[in-house]
Amino acid sequence: MDEIIGRIASAAGIGEDTAKQAVSIILNFLNRDGPSDKVQQIIAALPGAEAYLTEESSGGGLLGSLGGMLGGGMGAMAALNELTNAGLDMEQVQTVTQELVAVAREHAGDETVDEVVNAIPGLNQVL
Repeated sequence: MDEIIGRIASAAGIGEDTAKQAVSIILNFLNRDGPSDKVQQIIAALPGAEAYLTEESSGGGLLGSLGGMLGGGMGAMAALNELTNAGLDMEQVQTVTQELVAVAREHAGDETVDEVVNAIPGLNQVL
């Protein structure tokens, strides 16, 4: 994962600690809101990715709770909120997300990644 984090940090112009936090937020969002079997395929294909998952995604506060209750695009909004709270601007959020999706495609394949992206409302807007 160190190489992936370095690649994401470089592409987004952020530090590696911020990139690690962003990757954790995104992977937890996918794990929470995506189709479980496909997300697990992606996580298994990314060496060390499971270390970035938490039992319950941290943060999001009220917005995260509402996202969980309402479903739909709220999950994406809660993840966006967490990413901006981590210090990323909108361009960096988009770059980090695009780079992580590109890495996931390289490791897990286009079909698996497309199924996850298409199953989560609001994710295409960031890509």
